[in-house]
Amino acid sequence: MGERFERHRQPWTGDEVQKLHTLAKKGMPLKAIAKALTRSEESVKDRAKADGLSISKLR
Repeated sequence: MGERFERHRQPWTGDEVQKLHTLAKKGMPLKAIAKALTRSEESVKDRAKADGLSISKLR
């Protein structure tokens, strides 16, 4: 069973946004970024899209 995050619909903090940008630029996959930020993959994907970031996909 996957990990469940209890932070449903929490607003993004400045630190989280900064960390997202840093991790995305390093080329980390979505799953790893989501775990590092303790956010759902969907939430991370949506925020990255809103900020114009591209997140590498695992292939």
